Amino acid sequence: MLIGHLQEITRHPVKSFTGETVNKTRVMKYGLYGDRSHALLDQSRDNKFLTITQAADFVKYKARFMGEELDDELPMVEITNPAGKTYRWAEAAFVDEIEQLTLRKVTPIQFAATEVPLGGALEEDHLLLATDASLQQLEEMTGFDVDKRRFRPNLFLSLVEKKPFVEEEWVGKQLQIGDNVIVRLNKPCVRCSIVNVEPESAKITPSVLKTVVTKRESNFGVYASVVKTGVIQNGDEVHLVD
Repeated sequence: MLIGHLQEITRHPVKSFTGETVNKTRVMKYGLYGDRSHALLDQSRDNKFLTITQAADFVKYKARFMGEELDDELPMVEITNPAGKTYRWAEAAFVDEIEQLTLRKVTPIQFAATEVPLGGALEEDHLLLATDASLQQLEEMTGFDVDKRRFRPNLFLSLVEKKPFVEEEWVGKQLQIGDNVIVRLNKPCVRCSIVNVEPESAKITPSVLKTVVTKRESNFGVYASVVKTGVIQNGDEVHLVD
């Protein structure tokens, strides 16, 4: 059954930095190609990942891959800081800037092109999916425009039937995206204070999480795991399958 189309694909080369929207990419066994493949370890917290929770200004740092998707290694990641200065991943000046920003010693790490481990940089599941109808309903609940980047979805769908939060009804079922890719929807995404951080300014808006907690039992979007790998692109049909 056709339920919608793939409207936007977003991967995050660096965990907690603003990601890049792409027209076309591969879906790997772990999720979108290169998603959360790079991260910063916080030496002051037993090498836990440093995220927006500890440094809201991370949302003002943008990360993108330079070059084509390679099979055996990931392309170099370029970082653009809030002032527009660019760095390459792990270069000394970049690490120094992050340490001055956060007042913490950090260690940049990189996973392989073929595997980003669950429980690591990918904390809950391979993919995060959200829909246009749900975002529109949330905007009505909050009373203002809500940037979907607050919720960091990998796959953003435009639905044929604009039924808010219908994606939660798909939990336990599978979606086919395009000709080959199949994902299984596993559970709603329980939200935390990260959604309060406005993506461009890093301004904190507590009413976003408050609305999600009080009116949506803390849920927005659903987690999915990869069943069948392949290539997806914007405009692909999305079907609910048995």
